[in-house]
Amino acid sequence: MDATTSSELPPGFRFHPTDEELIVYYLCNQATSKPCPASIIPEVDLYKFDPWELPDKTEFGENEWYFFSPRDRKYPNGVRPNRATVSGYWKATGTDKAIYSGSKLVGVKKSLVFYKGRPPKGDKTDWIMHEYRLAESKQSVNRKIGSMRLDDWVLCRIYKKKNIGKTEHKETHPKVQMTDLIAENNDEQKMMMNLPRTWSLTYLLDMNYLGPILSDGPYCSTFDFQMSNANIGIDPLVKSQPVEMANNYVADSGKY
Repeated sequence: MDATTSSELPPGFRFHPTDEELIVYYLCNQATSKPCPASIIPEVDLYKFDPWELPDKTEFGENEWYFFSPRDRKYPNGVRPNRATVSGYWKATGTDKAIYSGSKLVGVKKSLVFYKGRPPKGDKTDWIMHEYRLAESKQSVNRKIGSMRLDDWVLCRIYKKKNIGKTEHKETHPKVQMTDLIAENNDEQKMMMNLPRTWSLTYLLDMNYLGPILSDGPYCSTFDFQMSNANIGIDPLVKSQPVEMANNYVADSGKY
């Protein structure tokens, strides 16, 4: 597509034709040497290039590219097309789809996938091709004897399939954090289970077992007030007496 053709396209032009439109308005015109509605599909011998080279062969298209291409025979007297390229080959997949215009059969659509290497041990890629050819009655039967040309023109749509791994966006951190939290809770529960039934109040204060109680809630001010009043007239040489503490001391600690 030259600069003149590009300037003739209206602003915001998008090329999204249906299968029927590709056959009737583009491939039929190309096969009969008639002008197409828009001169945006170049003529390229498709099978002489690898698919990743084809986007540079046209000036129109971003995510998909259209080409008119001839097809050659794989064998001199056969009807199978030669689909080998420089680095691999195109392999047909699925069944052919008949294209109708009204009730009239006008063409056939074939889907193909590109494989790197040589058959049958090629590596599948994400490159896809939709090949449109005219119905059998439209094909020329006046072929030269021994000619390798199978079709004068087919219309091909090339694109690369997006392949996003399903596990790419999995979040692993919440699982690790939850595991750590469960382990921490288990350690606290084990410590609570191993706590003896009797400890002196002085020992509990030294070991900071009553830290959560004294640092939060209404128990803090009440406990400080009681301790201030209790310290008046107490002999510091008197040894502290053990205090009965149950395993659920946290719930009853406000009493002390």
